[in-house]
Amino acid sequence: MTTADFPIVAPAAPRLFSQHTTARVGGPAGDWIVAENEHDALDVLQAHPLPADSVREAGEDTLLVLGGGSNLLVADAGFGGTVLQLAFSGISAEPVETEAVEITVAAGHDWDAVVAWTVERGLTGLEALSGIPGAAGATPVQNVGAYGAEVSQTLVDARVWDRAEEELVVLSAEQMQFGYRDSVLKRTTVAGSPRYVVLSVRFRLTHRAGEALSAPVRYAELARTLGLDPEAPEDQRRAPLQKVRNAVLQLRAGKGMVLDEQDHDTWSTGSFFTNPIVPASAAAQLPPQAPQFPAGTDDDGEPLVKLSAAWLIDRAGCGRGFGADLVDGRASLSTKHTLAVTNRGDARTEDLLTVARAARDRVRQTFGITLHPEPVLIGCSL
Repeated sequence: MTTADFPIVAPAAPRLFSQHTTARVGGPAGDWIVAENEHDALDVLQAHPLPADSVREAGEDTLLVLGGGSNLLVADAGFGGTVLQLAFSGISAEPVETEAVEITVAAGHDWDAVVAWTVERGLTGLEALSGIPGAAGATPVQNVGAYGAEVSQTLVDARVWDRAEEELVVLSAEQMQFGYRDSVLKRTTVAGSPRYVVLSVRFRLTHRAGEALSAPVRYAELARTLGLDPEAPEDQRRAPLQKVRNAVLQLRAGKGMVLDEQDHDTWSTGSFFTNPIVPASAAAQLPPQAPQFPAGTDDDGEPLVKLSAAWLIDRAGCGRGFGADLVDGRASLSTKHTLAVTNRGDARTEDLLTVARAARDRVRQTFGITLHPEPVLIGCSL
């Protein structure tokens, strides 16, 4: 018998993060496991308990959990460990009160499909969160929000795997300790290494007889788009659910925030920077026209304000399309919205980071405010 009697089988090509993230950048993974059901996911999670803090802080956890890949930026060198892709989906609903319905959603279910499902059935509460890319299980991690709504407003609880205690637990909305783009899920994730992995989420939505109307519209731009008075009482700031969803999708698309294969402005992680929350005394140094919104108080009782990262970036001289000259046109700020760093077709991770660093540095030099990234950075840093 000779070697000719044995077929030569080429090794499978490694999966690339550029094929599984909305920014379409990132190198290969060491191992890639697609969990089509919760049981398969738990098998992988049980084999990867939470490592020591020193290992996590060094970015050396061997497990990376992936949902929709919309809030993730992985180094060009890739990730040498195991990627667990949560690909299981499903939605169930149960009436719990006269005008309340609770829906349970599997972690891998496409988020916008969840919102569309609720709108079609006349369930109120998620309509303003239309068009946000990613998977349902990721939404409570950073308390996803848009147009005056956040998932914390309707979330009941999440079923999670605790990698530290190696057990299934249910975390209530109160236990999530939600904040602006923040939660206990996010605060216990170190260098992309999560303690808690969401397997399903549960929301309580409203279902009333008659025409299905939205929750009160809290965002002025959305209210005006719907022909509503932003200053009117809450009961006068409602609109049909489908009309609200359509308006949100229209507004997001105008900013390049609805995924479109043909539109490079949507090849991004969405908003690259969070809106900074700073002491009111620091905000007082900004120009009077700088948008500012009350954001509670700090531990010493000093008032805090939330600023607009997009406004700061633009007024620091980083307009739409900024940064293309820094990377030979491979990446830039979006040509529609200054808060997104976009892949213009053949960018690398480092190209996106170069543009983001330049915008961050301009804001810091101009206003003394430091912007912080919203996406999870793996194997790279700003």
